This record gives sequence, structure tokens and C-alpha cells, in this order.
Amino acid sequence: MATKGSDFKSMFAQLDNICEEYLVKKAPGLPENIKELLVKIAPWVSLVGVILGIPAVLAIFGLSAFVMPLGFLGGIMSGRPFFGVTYLVSVAFLVVTLVLEALAIPGLFKRSKQGWMFAYYAVLVSAVSNLVSFNLGGLIIGTLIGLYILFQLKSYYR
Repeated sequence: MATKGSDFKSMFAQLDNICEEYLVKKAPGLPENIKELLVKIAPWVSLVGVILGIPAVLAIFGLSAFVMPLGFLGGIMSGRPFFGVTYLVSVAFLVVTLVLEALAIPGLFKRSKQGWMFAYYAVLVSAVSNLVSFNLGGLIIGTLIGLYILFQLKSYYR
């Protein structure tokens, strides 16, 4: 009988195999010079994203402390009783994604597999966030673009 840990690992292995098949082998590949450029700028893009994301998260927490009681009331009065809960869940996903991106930065600079994995997890958490908030455009387009780029660059990280 398999344990939960091995089921979770096998699920990620299956997802990895599917992404490898469709986003690397069957999809058109990026030119090598573009891949090299993306690998060089990826840590810097992540760093800028984290730097810009931290004040945004702090502002959200500051604003949410002030506005949250009214947000819950507004959600209930407008016929959307879970509006406030959805807001809190979205903020939680944003914080987790930001932490994963921050953890990815040192590994992306070193071109290590661990850095790539943190970036991969950040894309997956973002996908779950889009799914939970019913943002289907972000789920489909954003996740596909993120995974395509990550899997095209996977061979550069060891």
C-alpha cells in the first residue's frame, strides 16, 4: 500500500512527465540563444518581482486590516457571502507564491535544480490560486506560458 508521500511524489512525477512531453518534445522549442538569455535574466526578473511584491503584500495587509470588516459586509450584502474569504485565500496564495519566488532566486543565480524547482512550485501555486479564484484566463494562459518557459529552460539547471 502506498503512503501519502509517495502518492504526492508520483503525482508530481506524472505532471513533470506530461509537461516534459507536451512542452518540450511536442511544442516548438525556443532557440538556444533565447534560452541562454532567459536563463541569465530569470534571477533578475524574479528579484524585481519579489522586490515589487513585498510592498504590495504589506499594503494589502495594511488595507485589509482597515477594509476587511466592510469587505465581509459588502460581500454579504451584494449576494456574495464568501467574497471576504476569497480575498483572504487569494492573499495567502500571493504570499506563498512570493516566498517560493524569493527562495528560487539564489538557485536561479547558481543554475541549480533547486532554484528551478522553487520557480516551478511558484507557478503551480499560482495556478491553484487562479483555479480557486475562478480566473480561467490566468489559469490557462499564465500557467501554460510559465510552464512552457520553465520546461524549455529545465536542462540548464543541474
